[in-house]
Amino acid sequence: MDTIGLLRMPIGNLQSAWNALYELGFDPEMVDENSDFDGLSHLIVPGVGNFKAVMEHLESKGLPKIIRDFAATGRPTLGICVGMQLLATTGTESGSTEGLGFVNATVDRLPGGKGLPLPHVGWSTVDFRRDHPVTENVKQGRDFYFVHSYAMHCSDEKNVIGLTGYGTDFASIVSADNVVGFQFHPEKSQANGLKLLENFCHWDGTC
Repeated sequence: MDTIGLLRMPIGNLQSAWNALYELGFDPEMVDENSDFDGLSHLIVPGVGNFKAVMEHLESKGLPKIIRDFAATGRPTLGICVGMQLLATTGTESGSTEGLGFVNATVDRLPGGKGLPLPHVGWSTVDFRRDHPVTENVKQGRDFYFVHSYAMHCSDEKNVIGLTGYGTDFASIVSADNVVGFQFHPEKSQANGLKLLENFCHWDGTC
């Protein structure tokens, strides 16, 4: 059985993500800077909150290097919500902040506007732009559950697996080799979200 590591964060969707993985038949491990990452087959970086604050927390624990070193081995790595945003090169929330740099992208505030309140909360459609192992057997045009005010815009379309519109089109699923990200919460997105999580947990990191 694969060993799924769930990175412990001060705030976030940890328990709901752990519950979803457990219900899928996995025994996820909560991990932090003191854990043995060598024993993990997969790593999930969840997150809710402010890009800058979460990145500063990771930096204070020495976790960016640990995450980058883990991904460099080719093992599957997933970011959820702010965890996905951290995969970018730069985030602009509360000032420009360097991200983990897996995806050449910037995370900017959504435009919002009349009829489009921020944060963007609720169900929105994800348009799959190309095939990927994590989206296998999930039909095109399904809705997933979002909670966010900032979103990722990629410099290279090859990194975009899914697009969603909310005042502007933004990347809602991204990929860079063995690293993937979901802007929405798959663990709160019913059957389709759980299928994405299951696909990730069975993925070997190759495309």
